[in-house]
Amino acid sequence: MIPPAEHVHWLFAAGILTVGLCLLAEAVVGPEVWARRRWRAYLWPATLFLLGVLMWLVMVFFTNSTIHMLAHGSWAQVMMLAGAAHIGLVKGKLKSRYWRLTMPLALAVSGAAFLIHEQNGWFFSRSAWVHHLAGWILIVGAIFPAAATFWPRSRFANTGYALTFVAIAVVLFTARDIAPIFGHLSPEAGVAHR
Repeated sequence: MIPPAEHVHWLFAAGILTVGLCLLAEAVVGPEVWARRRWRAYLWPATLFLLGVLMWLVMVFFTNSTIHMLAHGSWAQVMMLAGAAHIGLVKGKLKSRYWRLTMPLALAVSGAAFLIHEQNGWFFSRSAWVHHLAGWILIVGAIFPAAATFWPRSRFANTGYALTFVAIAVVLFTARDIAPIFGHLSPEAGVAHR
């Protein structure tokens, strides 16, 4: 039995919220304090990498069209790339700060995939709204990790970086397949589940 798509969105929202809260804690206390416990430095990159691996399963088992398969496959690849690059930076195997640019790449590709794979308008259903909003949050939010790459001590860039993930998690927690958005549901969307 395949769970409803909203359950999958909620599970990924929990993982993304974990990444966002780790980044927020690191932004508040600073990278030196955050890295005092070695395992904490690995926590959010490993979670991001794991989310990329799990996205492959979503691509294989929960995909109903080619465009969805391509979107989920691209998300899987960029999440794994960004997670692996940041693990390499923490471990010291990667030295260049430019490896941090994998995160803005991951956010921009993910945002574009959200927008491209949603074929309905903003007010078609809550699911359509979530996909459009998440896409634009990710595209605009890609500015923050790019800025943090060049200005690693910037509290504004690091806080915006973390809050981008928190915002995406909040948006994904509101996902429901066939549900109205702001009291509106397209007659073509079907019968509301709740």
